[in-house]
Amino acid sequence: FMAKKWLQKASEKMQQKGTVGSFSKKARKAGMSTEGYAAKIMKSKNAPAHLRQQANFARNAGKSRGR
Repeated sequence: FMAKKWLQKASEKMQQKGTVGSFSKKARKAGMSTEGYAAKIMKSKNAPAHLRQQANFARNAGKSRGR
């Protein structure tokens, strides 16, 4: 239940900000899956902090959804 609650809260915040799907869009533009792009960003030492945060969130959200 805890995993669902933090994900629901995060989804609500992203909807309010209008940022739902922005990381996935970046991944598609790079020609990669969301999971693959997240792994690439997390390995990169030069990635901006906000992009690393998005990548980390994508990894965690994927885990909580059972991917």
